[in-house]
Amino acid sequence: MEKKKGWKEIPIGGVIENPPTSLKNKTGAWRAFRPVWDEKKCINCMICVAYCPDMSIPVKDGKRMETNFDYCKGCGICASVCPVKAITMEEESKFRD
Repeated sequence: MEKKKGWKEIPIGGVIENPPTSLKNKTGAWRAFRPVWDEKKCINCMICVAYCPDMSIPVKDGKRMETNFDYCKGCGICASVCPVKAITMEEESKFRD
C-alpha cells in the first residue's frame, strides 16, 4: 500500500498528477432515478451537457449522445434545464432485471 502524502508533499495548487483516475470509479450504481432521453425531441442545444455535474452526457460530431449510465448519478439537472423537455426522469427500478 502506497504511503499517503502529507500536506508538505502536496504540490502547490493541488495538482492532480493522474487525472483519468475518476474513470476507474463508476458511480452510477446507486442512482434512484434515470434520465430518459428522447432523441426525436432533442434540438442538440447542449444545455444538458454543460450542466451535467458528472460529465456523463457524451457528445460526438457536435451531437448529444445517450447518457453514460456508469457515471450518471440521476440528479435530474439535465431534465430540469432541457428547454424542450427531451429528458424525463424515471425510476431506476424500471430498468433493472
